Amino acid sequence: MKNASPVLGGDINQCFRLETSEGSFFMKMNASIFGLDFFEKEARGLILLADTGTIRVPRPLFDGKFHQQVYLVMEALESGTARKDFWEQFGKSIAHLHEYKGDHFGLDYPNYIGKLHQSNRFHKSWHDFYANERIMCNVYKAGERNLLSSEDISMAEKLCADLPNRIPEEPPALLHGDLWNGNYMVQHNGMPAIFDPSVYYGHREMDLAMAQLFGGFDPSFFDHYQEVNPLEGKWQSRTRIFQLYPLLVHLLLFGGKYRQQVEDILVRET
Repeated sequence: MKNASPVLGGDINQCFRLETSEGSFFMKMNASIFGLDFFEKEARGLILLADTGTIRVPRPLFDGKFHQQVYLVMEALESGTARKDFWEQFGKSIAHLHEYKGDHFGLDYPNYIGKLHQSNRFHKSWHDFYANERIMCNVYKAGERNLLSSEDISMAEKLCADLPNRIPEEPPALLHGDLWNGNYMVQHNGMPAIFDPSVYYGHREMDLAMAQLFGGFDPSFFDHYQEVNPLEGKWQSRTRIFQLYPLLVHLLLFGGKYRQQVEDILVRET
């Protein structure tokens, strides 16, 4: 190896760019405090996305453990300037990704979202999956930590009971699972790439709701998505319900500053 340069960004891992006689690579590592399979699950998710051929994803090369550290080595993608049609290509690529369907909602193994374990037990219904594997399990955790009140928990239970009347059923679509503005980049050729997935088969509006949560996505992204893979009518009115899960994740990871956002959704939607 010729050189290893630290790469800044993220609050979970140490990251390095590796320059070797075989080319450039990207390595992530941490002290295995989240789970020994942390990077194994990420690698499996990257492969699942890459194998669709719909959008550029860094291919994982190998993962392992060394002196209490777990690590993942993958392709190094070069950054560049966005093409004029960047958002068109990005929106259409995610729309094509969502055309890959599963037999059930979930995944055949659990994985992670951020530092949190993410349960992906199979369900035939999106309403059951979202209520049990995404909302109530995390609402109860937040309640145990005094991050949510008993009234908040009751509102969440009421919302979950009403999901069949609020969310149209769809076939399970392959999702990135954590599609916010920190998990995409512009490649050297001006085209989009995505990384750091939390994959599972779910409702397409989950990825789109996450893309709207922290900004950074041009409105035309959603327009071009619709050209390829149209959503059920009035999908924007459902966005807050889909954003409840990532906000619960942030509440559990970062504490009470996200409590008001979670409570606002519960109050508005029940």
